[in-house]
Amino acid sequence: MSTPYPKETLGGDDDDGTMPENVAELEQAVVGRRIVSAEKGMIKGRWGSETEAFVLTLDDGTRVSLQNTSDCCAYTDLEGFFAHPEMVDHAILGVGTTEEYTKWHIYADFGDVMELNVGWSCGNPFYYGYGFDIAVEPVVSLGSEGA
Repeated sequence: MSTPYPKETLGGDDDDGTMPENVAELEQAVVGRRIVSAEKGMIKGRWGSETEAFVLTLDDGTRVSLQNTSDCCAYTDLEGFFAHPEMVDHAILGVGTTEEYTKWHIYADFGDVMELNVGWSCGNPFYYGYGFDIAVEPVVSLGSEGA
């Protein structure tokens, strides 16, 4: 199946590949699964402290979190999300973007399951970091802890 969202190409002064890599990382985590919940929540951040993130829980129990980042004038921020409840029973086929990576589309066979509105800037190209910190917490089977 072809994607409903052709890959976007940004100029060399606009992005160093961080945004397409972020989209690919999210796509790898969610394709073939269904989203059972989406909410803001607390996670253990990159440096070990509790931090707020947007957390998707998938049908197999895996949790995928997107943590906003900010470094001087560079940032990536989830400004909002919109779920399409009529699509939750459909397995995710991919993640695409429009509007220069400011709208992300998590899509299934009959349309978007969820849309993410993303604010971002590379800042002073490319001295500061940007892009979501994406973490995937796989399912832990009962009885496998401490084995």
